[in-house]
Amino acid sequence: MRRIVAPNGGPFTFTGTCSYIVGHGIVAIVDPGPDDPIHIAALLAAVAGEKVAAIALTHTHRDHSLAVPALVAATGARTYGAGPHRSARPMHQGEINLLDAAGDMAFRPDILLADGEAIEGPDWRLAAIATPGHCANHLAFALAGDEVLLSGDHVMAWSTSIVAPPDGAMGDYMASLRKLIGRPETRYFPGHGGPVLQPQRFVQAMIRHRLLREASILEALRDGPAPIAVLTRRVYAGLQPSLFGAAALNLFAHLEDLIQQGRVGTHGPPSFDGTYWLA
Repeated sequence: MRRIVAPNGGPFTFTGTCSYIVGHGIVAIVDPGPDDPIHIAALLAAVAGEKVAAIALTHTHRDHSLAVPALVAATGARTYGAGPHRSARPMHQGEINLLDAAGDMAFRPDILLADGEAIEGPDWRLAAIATPGHCANHLAFALAGDEVLLSGDHVMAWSTSIVAPPDGAMGDYMASLRKLIGRPETRYFPGHGGPVLQPQRFVQAMIRHRLLREASILEALRDGPAPIAVLTRRVYAGLQPSLFGAAALNLFAHLEDLIQQGRVGTHGPPSFDGTYWLA
């Protein structure tokens, strides 16, 4: 497996989107990345003289998928994914999707992958593992025989994943984390940053981190009903201003999950502008 990092580093992409080339001779490209001519040229140079049989997406955020049309035009490869971009739940009346611009609404996979289905080449096999949460159509890919999982944005070593309703859902995200604990892979290669080693321990720590965040939200609500902006300042003390929006969206996802658990209340359906209290 080969990794090529796109030159799109930033607060939410770290050093850039990681694209992976699996196999030799006849290969698959997983997460071809942004529509960046330098990155597309680097991918095509890396597979020169080889046949690209498959282009697979972990999910349809634009920093992972926008290079697909150029690569398909250059290689004729078929595309694979869990379907077009979609929300984790229906939009509420009057709701605005604050991350709407992040989704690639144009992508339609040639081959729809369900949980457990695989893409195969002469010397490789990628099994799709449904891991919704960060994005409703998120997949991880297990590389057969190599104890490797391409974890996309679901599990990353450098940062926790943003979960932002309605694109993402915290309940789904937590269930997807728990799904990975019993799996045999010993190395995760994520969509951004370096590999995750001892991934079962790492994932367990991620679950504990989210449960602690949940507890801190409930503690903050003991001071009385509050909107998300106030709760974000209470829960994320000392947060850099540039990260406030992402933190508020993560908190919104936690609140939606806590409402489903019956532990938090609000008027009507949960909204980013709503007020929340302990149920």
